[in-house]
Amino acid sequence: MSFTWRYLVRSDGSFSRIGNLNGSLDDISDEGLTRLHPADRDEEEEQARLCSRCGGDLLLYWHGPLMTGVWMELCPAYDAHRPAARAFIRWYRDSDRDPKVLPQLFEDWETETMHAHGWARAAQHQAPVCPPAPPGLTPRGRG
Repeated sequence: MSFTWRYLVRSDGSFSRIGNLNGSLDDISDEGLTRLHPADRDEEEEQARLCSRCGGDLLLYWHGPLMTGVWMELCPAYDAHRPAARAFIRWYRDSDRDPKVLPQLFEDWETETMHAHGWARAAQHQAPVCPPAPPGLTPRGRG
């Protein structure tokens, strides 16, 4: 089972991050994802959140990785000194933003923010390379 993310970026810079289990969303266009995850959800509308550190307006708030209980906040006033946050803020404010760079920007910001909360991203281990079977153990085909 593989798990990746699909990112849907709207023209105003807002985005959705949607779990893509076993590539299930690979064949769905961005327009199809927009219909699945509309931007104007009245029933889920929340009040604008303020930065818990300085009280300023947040550019983005997002839940941290599962089971951490961390709410990640992107505050332009408070986080502009952090490299990944600064890059995300610049991308968000750029009207000619490239949606293809969002996954890396988000991952870098998430890593930086979680590190500030005392968490570290575990290294993704590659499966060991399996050597080929010895020729004497390979079953002979019929032909």
